[in-house]
Amino acid sequence: MSRDKERTNIRAAMYRLLAGTPLRSDGALTVLALAAEADVKRHVLTHRHTDLKDEFYARVKAQGQVPDSERKLREELKKTKERLAEVIKENKRQQAEIDMFARVVNVLTVENDQLRGQKGRKQAPVVALRPAPEPGS
Repeated sequence: MSRDKERTNIRAAMYRLLAGTPLRSDGALTVLALAAEADVKRHVLTHRHTDLKDEFYARVKAQGQVPDSERKLREELKKTKERLAEVIKENKRQQAEIDMFARVVNVLTVENDQLRGQKGRKQAPVVALRPAPEPGS
């Protein structure tokens, strides 16, 4: 693709993104989205057409408006962070419960050992069993 064709595609993509009507990207106001929208590789913008990249960021800043797609992503991120906080809280509660049960098991084990010692129970001696005679012997 010629440089002039690239520049034309990038400018058209820039206008679509700023208008909030992306065709090939997620609509985010980023160089990545601009490259996808213009159907060029990112390095084409960041190395070959730096003036257009700078112009794009200047227009984004001047516009001061967040497109609907980015607003939706921000809402989704907020909800995800809230859910993560809930899951972390639940995880901490469950870990505390597990720790409590581990302490209970330890106490019961100690008490059980003490009770066995008080009863004076001795373990039965181990008796070795003779192997069964082999057939024909």
